[in-house]
Amino acid sequence: MRFTRTSKALGIVAIAALALTGCGAGGGTTEGGGESTGDPNKVISAYSNEPQNPLLPANTNEVYGGRVVELLFEGLRTYDADGKPVNALAESIESDDAQNWTIKVKQGTKFTNGEEITAKTFVDSWNYAANSKNLQNNGFFFESIEGYEEVSAVTQETSADGKTKTTPAPTAETMSGLVAKDDSTITVKLAQPEADWSLRLGYSAFFPLPSAALADPKAFGENPVGNGPYKMEKEGAWVHDQSISLVKNPDYSGPREAKNGGVTFKFYTDPGPAYTDLQSDNLDVTDVLPSNALKTYVTDFPDRNATKPVATNSTLNIPPYNPNFQGEAGKLRRQALSYAINREEIAKVIFNGTRTPAKAFVPPVIEGFEEGIKGSEVLKFDAAKAKDLWAQAEKIQPYDDSKPLQIASNTDGGNKEWIDAVANGFKNNLGIQAEIQPFAKFAEVLNLRKSQQLPGLTRAGWQGDYPSLYNFLGPVWATNASSNYEKYTNPEFDKLLKEGLAAKTTEEANAKFNQAQEILFEDLPGLPLWDQARPIVWSNNVVKAETGWNGGIRYFDITAK
Repeated sequence: MRFTRTSKALGIVAIAALALTGCGAGGGTTEGGGESTGDPNKVISAYSNEPQNPLLPANTNEVYGGRVVELLFEGLRTYDADGKPVNALAESIESDDAQNWTIKVKQGTKFTNGEEITAKTFVDSWNYAANSKNLQNNGFFFESIEGYEEVSAVTQETSADGKTKTTPAPTAETMSGLVAKDDSTITVKLAQPEADWSLRLGYSAFFPLPSAALADPKAFGENPVGNGPYKMEKEGAWVHDQSISLVKNPDYSGPREAKNGGVTFKFYTDPGPAYTDLQSDNLDVTDVLPSNALKTYVTDFPDRNATKPVATNSTLNIPPYNPNFQGEAGKLRRQALSYAINREEIAKVIFNGTRTPAKAFVPPVIEGFEEGIKGSEVLKFDAAKAKDLWAQAEKIQPYDDSKPLQIASNTDGGNKEWIDAVANGFKNNLGIQAEIQPFAKFAEVLNLRKSQQLPGLTRAGWQGDYPSLYNFLGPVWATNASSNYEKYTNPEFDKLLKEGLAAKTTEEANAKFNQAQEILFEDLPGLPLWDQARPIVWSNNVVKAETGWNGGIRYFDITAK
């Protein structure tokens, strides 16, 4: 999360003053007018989907696994509803030069198996996450620590068919800049000064792990043992393709104390049945609504709904290995695709105003957001411009239209309707056939992206890990970044990100990050689509629910009747 001097921290979200819309105030009150405290022992049920990977924090970078991991574990810091940092296991996080940091870890805290959490616990967990041989998706988040390059090293080989194979090849087992001085003290030396480095420490990649996780990560990921407000109900509480059951951790005493007895995540492959279950009180809360319900959820759930702008956006990613979008012709086609999308109409008609057309690669609720970045005019709908650019590309290299252009997407998130609208725009404005490539599980789409086997395009999105412009750029688009599945790379973009991280002031840093976006608009590795105002609804079994700064439901804060 943030530099201890929070007024100097980068990227504090400016959404605290944003009013909730469509939020009923009367649903959580008693007849006497006071808010009900609810039943602290009652278990609530929540919408979800099968996680992509075993539940190790540093290997979980998708939303369905992330919501479970965040409840099972607690890090040095956490974030309040407005995105402000709150110390959890950290007594203090200090630096005089933004390069050398001293972290004091609270003593006496334990995992639910009784193992004590010390400074060494964090050091061992972070080194495990960063080491490339452990293949942790979030290893990239440790890039700033001195010695990261040695533990994360890989070798690349090009096969006869021209494909590049990456193999873990660390030259060190631990990061030289990370040291446990004693049971309560961690010292961290960064490769360069970064004023906002501590802002990241509330993200799940930095959570501590018990020794059992390092000894047998695969087995641990199926039945994780954490230190958060919840724990697994029992061994085998993750019933694959069905549910994950969590119960309150009675020994937890941090800032996220559970107000209910547990959370059971029910897995759905279609939001329609989930919505029906909510209406009949067979499901308690959801943050995924079917498209046709976006016009009715306020009246369907009077006093049991809430919506607010959050740090979440959506893109349409274009793999660089697709021959139709390579070279100069490919560049023109990327622009043509973007101009052919009527974002404003889709946001209004399909999303009923719960989305706003994207203006940049980051959402406007993040401090430092800038509208009118050079190149961002490509986000405006212009059918004539789209046709002209496509025609220019055809003169350079004919488009291979032997198959419809497929757009990979999970079907559980209410995505089919907007993808159909985008596909119709491509057909009407560019003369090409396009269609959804449907998957029941979000994890299936991620696996296809990670293996670089997409036949066409893919829907993508980013929910902020910590409130900073960099978080929407670095992990997603930097070379070899953890969520850069399509393997976009541009050295000038990487250079500007590094300069932004090393900036001495928030203003200087954000200027560099916005300059880096100019390169993204030039290359268009993905097409920004829209930013979200996240609607949620809850059943009659719940007093009240709310989302946090990044759109994630604050499950621990939900009270049940």
